[in-house]
Amino acid sequence: MGEPPTLFEPHSWPSPAPPAGASVDGVRHVAGWLDDADQHLEELNRLIRWEQPTVMVYGRQYPTPRLSAWFGDRTYSYSGFTHRPAPFPAAVAEIGERLRAELGVEFNSCLAQLYRNGSDSMGAHADDEWELGPRPVIASVSLGASRRFVMVNTDTKHRHEWLLGGGDLLVMSGDAQRDYRHSLPKTTRTVGPRLNLTFRRIIR
Repeated sequence: MGEPPTLFEPHSWPSPAPPAGASVDGVRHVAGWLDDADQHLEELNRLIRWEQPTVMVYGRQYPTPRLSAWFGDRTYSYSGFTHRPAPFPAAVAEIGERLRAELGVEFNSCLAQLYRNGSDSMGAHADDEWELGPRPVIASVSLGASRRFVMVNTDTKHRHEWLLGGGDLLVMSGDAQRDYRHSLPKTTRTVGPRLNLTFRRIIR
């Protein structure tokens, strides 16, 4: 499936339009996209059975500094760990359907991650696994506490940051995974839990 050329044209987005400050090609941020984010957070925290994968980093195994769950109909592997799929909870399926209608992408999988406090984090990486195809569309919906999201260009080292709050949507598409690495750094601030849903399309 080719990437829709009109994916980010203004008519595809609710008002107000994405801010001009989102200066990375193929990346758009919409604050408050999900207006019932607190309700979804409470429901999903009750329903999701979290696990803490052990991943391989530079030849050594480490427990991930966050909890995860994988939904869809296909497996997904990264850093030596394979997620076995579980059916979409109704709340996740509802958000996925809204994303499909707005972005024109048939998402068939979702990685949920729970950052319990400021010590939980995500290291710099690209979602460039072959199962996602060469120019994947990744739609990320944030629930709960606000956290910094960082993207760094692999060539220029230019750094871009967003503060993602509850209900925010961030979409990465085009060459974003080829040209950038993204992360969610630790913070010494006292912060509550953040639940992140990243929708993607597995093409195999």
